[in-house]
Amino acid sequence: MTLLETERVAVSPLRRGITPRRRGRGLAGYFFVAGYALLLLAFGVFPTGYSFYLALTNNQGQFTGFNQFMKVAQDYRFIPAFTHMLIYLVMWLVTLVVLVVLVAVVLRSRVRPGTSALFRFLYYIPGALAGVASILVWLFMLDPDVSPVSWMLKSMGMQTFAAVLAPGNLPLILMLMAFWTGAGGWMVVMYGALNNIPDEVLEAARMDGAGPWRTAWHIQIPMIRQWIVYMTIMAFATGTQLFVEPQLLQTASLGRVSPTWSPNQLAYVFAFQQGDFNGAAAISVFLLALGLVAAGLLVARSNLFKLDEK
Repeated sequence: MTLLETERVAVSPLRRGITPRRRGRGLAGYFFVAGYALLLLAFGVFPTGYSFYLALTNNQGQFTGFNQFMKVAQDYRFIPAFTHMLIYLVMWLVTLVVLVVLVAVVLRSRVRPGTSALFRFLYYIPGALAGVASILVWLFMLDPDVSPVSWMLKSMGMQTFAAVLAPGNLPLILMLMAFWTGAGGWMVVMYGALNNIPDEVLEAARMDGAGPWRTAWHIQIPMIRQWIVYMTIMAFATGTQLFVEPQLLQTASLGRVSPTWSPNQLAYVFAFQQGDFNGAAAISVFLLALGLVAAGLLVARSNLFKLDEK
């Protein structure tokens, strides 16, 4: 038997044992991905495609090009709704990014591990509440007659629930609601990202004379930049879908809050009060385009999906 034949005999059983296992792992991967792919098609791709179809046709199914987009853009409620949403988004994103990163850095560097676990649990509790339940809690908090912080509301000249829900106060109120329910979970995520930074890197910074804040600014925050960008993209997408909070405030205030305060509310009015599903689809496409453009800019500027070079 030649040397080549000996190697073939010795290697063949090994290959026969490895190939089926690799093939099995590949099939298992496809099996697990298939469930997500089906849900993505059913609740993501197909509804989006149908929205484009409605936005480009009329109620008789005739192709109308961009007429639906022009119609909703010329509606007197369109510009105010998007203006409200953009003001809210700026306040929400700035507050979220600054405070979440700040709290995560402080927890990582200043608080002992056992105590930080307690803080992270407390931060996460509001996010465990259902959206409607958290809004009901805020309705209680915002009513000067029953709120535990009524003294603060009244000192600011807000003597009644209607005064609290004045149009100029709504972006701040909605931002506080969103921060209370959503920031805690992101604090946990950012804390975990900070824990992935090697201790050797932080120790080297300390040996070079960097204090806690210089270490945070020049070492920790740049090393979790991709997580911060990811948080910003997800928070932006969530913020553009604002509907439940202003809708319940509108009902609780007996109409003092506009029923078309946000673009999603305006789309709801188009679809279920005016029977104009094509116009509602056009508004949803506007929101989709806004989210995609913002996400694309953030991904391009931050190299979010760039692989680390070895």
